[in-house]
Amino acid sequence: MTASRGKQLGLLALCAAFAVLFGGLGTWQVQRLAWKRDLIQRVDARIHATPVPPPARRDWASLDPQDVEYRRVSVSGVFRHDLETRVDALTELGPGAWVMTPLQTADGIVLVNRGYVPPKHRVPAVSGDAGHDDDVTVTGLLRLSEPGGRILRENDPAAGRWFSRDVAAIAAARGLADVAPFFIDAEASPDAGRLPVGGLTVVRFRNAHLQYAITWFALAALCVGGFVLIARPVTRRAVAPQG
Repeated sequence: MTASRGKQLGLLALCAAFAVLFGGLGTWQVQRLAWKRDLIQRVDARIHATPVPPPARRDWASLDPQDVEYRRVSVSGVFRHDLETRVDALTELGPGAWVMTPLQTADGIVLVNRGYVPPKHRVPAVSGDAGHDDDVTVTGLLRLSEPGGRILRENDPAAGRWFSRDVAAIAAARGLADVAPFFIDAEASPDAGRLPVGGLTVVRFRNAHLQYAITWFALAALCVGGFVLIARPVTRRAVAPQG
């Protein structure tokens, strides 16, 4: 085998490998597209539905995330403002904090994201609520726990720095037992000037999977075209008459 032909065969192998890789990525994006469209339809239907009770305690261990996330729920109980946690937040109102407050219900404790407060209220000194021992009814969207933290910013319970709404970690840090494995994003209060500001759940999902799929499949097609162009001279030499 000549050096030139060895180089061509190497290029052929490279084109084939990249064609398979890009084709696989395109197929994955098509699958993601179907998943994202299903998510958008499910969320849109749930956020406008009549509120229902959250999953019962007996069902906590077997919850199906796709079945419960963004379900509109309503639950009654007593807030434990003395055990609330402020979690770093980036919202349409700017940076600040989410106010995560345990709600003692008849079925156990449910963490409630009561909403956003601006940076000057990051420290739990101003709650904006009176009558902490009164029964309240909370309506909002059921959300799944966000373990660990954010990218490059891990939760630090010992230092009281929280970058994600990690239900299990917050419960452990506050010494809470019988805590639901989800939290509730409270809806907006009818009082526009009241803190925290609820109703800021992001329910608009970017869907660019079709563009990504087209890009990957186009790259795969280019690799196939390159394979054909490189293979032609090799084939001609292979069938050329001898002598």
